Amino acid sequence: MSNEPLLPQQPKGSKPQSQPLSLDALSERVERLEQKLDKALLLLTDIYRYQKLRDFLETENWKAADEETTRIMLEIMGKSSLENIIPDEVMNFPCSALSLLDQLWMSYSQGRFGFSVQQQIYTNLGGTDDISDIDMKVLQAMEAQFGWSVNNKLLDYEDLDFSSEAPVGCHPSGWWRSPYGAKMEVYFIARLISCGVD
Repeated sequence: MSNEPLLPQQPKGSKPQSQPLSLDALSERVERLEQKLDKALLLLTDIYRYQKLRDFLETENWKAADEETTRIMLEIMGKSSLENIIPDEVMNFPCSALSLLDQLWMSYSQGRFGFSVQQQIYTNLGGTDDISDIDMKVLQAMEAQFGWSVNNKLLDYEDLDFSSEAPVGCHPSGWWRSPYGAKMEVYFIARLISCGVD
C-alpha cells in the first residue's frame, strides 16, 4: 500500500487554502448550480417556441402565460383549437414538451403551479391513471381544490383567479377546458403519469 497522501500537498511558500467545504455545503452549492443550469437549458432546447411563455411567467402574468401554454400545446399537436383534439390524441403528447412546460411553470411560480402539481393533487385525492375509470367525485374535488369550480359548477375561464394567490395547482388551466370534459381530464392526467411528470 502506498504511503502517498490522498490529497495533493501545497507547494512550499504558498498561502494555505481555505478550509474544504463540508459535504452538506458542497451538496447545496452543486444543487444551486444545477438549478441555474436547468433554467438555462430550458430555453436552449427551443428558445423561439418557449421565450414568450417564459417572459409571461417571469413577470407573473399568469393569464397570458396560461393562454400561451395552450397555444404552444395546440401548436405541438398541430391543432387550431381545443375542440379539434380528441382524448386519445393527448395520450401521444410528447413527454419532453410536457416536462419542459411543467418545469417553466414550477420554476417561475415557486412550485405553486404546473402540471406536476395538478397530477400530484389528483392522485392524492385518489385518482389513478386508469382511463377506463372516470371517478367524477375525484375530478370534482380536484376542480374545487384548484378553484375551477364552486358547488360542482365550473367557473367561466374569465372568472378564474389569475393572481399569485390563486389556489395551488390552479394553473395552467385553459388547456383543461376541452369539450370532452371529464374524459379529457382523465386521459391527460394518465399521460402526465405515463410521462413521469410529477
